[in-house]
Amino acid sequence: MTLAIFDLDNTLLNGDSDYLWGRFLVQQGRVDGEAYERENHRFYEEYKSGQLDIREFLAFSLRPLSEIPPPELIELHRQFMDEEIRPRITPAARALLDKHRARDDFLLIITATNRFVTEPIAEELGVDELLATDPEQIDGRYTGQVSGIPCFREGKVQRLEQWLKQTGQNLADSWFYSDSHNDLPLLERVTYPVAVDPDETLTDHASARGWPILSLRE
Repeated sequence: MTLAIFDLDNTLLNGDSDYLWGRFLVQQGRVDGEAYERENHRFYEEYKSGQLDIREFLAFSLRPLSEIPPPELIELHRQFMDEEIRPRITPAARALLDKHRARDDFLLIITATNRFVTEPIAEELGVDELLATDPEQIDGRYTGQVSGIPCFREGKVQRLEQWLKQTGQNLADSWFYSDSHNDLPLLERVTYPVAVDPDETLTDHASARGWPILSLRE
């Protein structure tokens, strides 16, 4: 079975769900507004420039999950989906998924954003599997720590390789769609890498390698 792999933020989604979730928490008064917004923006800029310390960022981004009771987190995320996420899923993104679905490809989202934020988005998009950074849980509550390998840069490759070994899948004739130069380690591994609304670094790399470049934005 052919794997069609998709990055989520700024690829299938017209925006970054991690950044949007942080901003949403500020708007809802669930975190210290000015300080949190400043750090959230700083980490996002570091991600775009390729300077992000993923462990430092996760210590920041996962802390609210440990501070807000689980039932309230669920309600907040429902509102987040309605207000911030569904409006950012373009018809072109859904059409791309449908194109691979019609070929009977296996649809896999792989994202650095944590599973709490992204699992409902993956369900909304109807993909077969999600690989995301896993926040640790003990007795049904988030601890603010990470479980396993963060799904970022080379970590995406490691997490995918683990999944391939567990499932017996392989990368023969595989596709990977991404917007970010942070995903170059995985883009280099698949049969058909595709740059989607790419950043400047990925645009240059894709052009030099002859990779397709497409837009899912409207």
